[in-house]
Amino acid sequence: MRFTTVSALLVTLVAVAGCGQKSETAGDVIKIGSVAPLTGPQAHLGKDNENGARLAIEELNAKGLNLGGKPVKLELIGEDDQADPKTGTVVAQKLVDTGVVGVVGHLNSGTSIPASKLYADAGIPQVSPSATAIAYTAQGYKTAFRVMTNDEQQGKVLGQFAVKAMGAKKIAVIDDRSAYGQGLADEFEKAVKAAGGEIVAREFTNDHATDFTAILTSIKGKGPDVLFFGGMDPQGGPMAQQMKRLGLNAKLLGGDGIQNVNFLKLAGADAEGTVASLPGLPLDAMPGGAEFKRKFEAKYGPIQVYAPYAYDAAYVLVDAMRRANTADPAKVVAELPKTDLQGVTGHIRFDKKGDITGGSVTLYQVKNGAWAVLETVKQ
Repeated sequence: MRFTTVSALLVTLVAVAGCGQKSETAGDVIKIGSVAPLTGPQAHLGKDNENGARLAIEELNAKGLNLGGKPVKLELIGEDDQADPKTGTVVAQKLVDTGVVGVVGHLNSGTSIPASKLYADAGIPQVSPSATAIAYTAQGYKTAFRVMTNDEQQGKVLGQFAVKAMGAKKIAVIDDRSAYGQGLADEFEKAVKAAGGEIVAREFTNDHATDFTAILTSIKGKGPDVLFFGGMDPQGGPMAQQMKRLGLNAKLLGGDGIQNVNFLKLAGADAEGTVASLPGLPLDAMPGGAEFKRKFEAKYGPIQVYAPYAYDAAYVLVDAMRRANTADPAKVVAELPKTDLQGVTGHIRFDKKGDITGGSVTLYQVKNGAWAVLETVKQ
């Protein structure tokens, strides 16, 4: 299997015209979709994703690309799914109708999963930078891929860490009932029990709530050592504050949904001591992390979480086009399983489901108001 690098993709791409695809017969525009929440409580994460993909597309265009023996331009079509599954399917169909040859996204598992059927039916490749729910690639669609470690791996690492490293004997769990939050909490619970820990409470909220007083009061009576939250920072931040206000002394533990700067802003001083995971390596340990940070932050400001993965997802799609020697989506889909790419985030190869192989999970803790690396667990 040939090994390529991101830098290698910046040379001229040459391809033949592809099976009557509108994008190639038009001769000048290859459309790639990008979907994430661009409005609402998770907009900070969505713009981060879109900007990561946009940076990749701009780099490729700056070098000049050729497909079918003539110059072409890559165009990123950004859509807002508002982190809502129904809206996700609406914008997915819109991208299909627009004639995109591939999609970077969606950000959330809850939108990626229903949208993936529409892309699969249309034969359009989808590479998610951040949808970690197991169900996304477990559906069997040949069009669905992701460049981030999934929640089976992340949940296992978190559960083992809670029992073995944090010394927790009694653990409470809250999830937001989203595909991501509930799925991660389920995997976490399995790992806790396998490691000998006890789940003393399992509660749920939703991804629009901000008041968790009743749930936390009930949990406080169970005396947990650790409270695990499966969800995102708009809920995680207020939850951390309310835990302190109620005198719930359990340590807060979460996944990648809260491992970001916005959680620190929302929780304030009450974030201190929180532990959370993020699939992948720390940015400064990524093969291309330092250079990516320099380029991205000069143009868009601080990285939230997933921008490097969105950047790599865009390169994965274009790399498959180059190897297929066409932008015909069917041929791009056929090439994606053969991906062997050195990206910013690491070495990208896929297993038979479309999951990245050899992934890792990094654990962080809030110390002095900032996320500090605790350890990285390689799969």
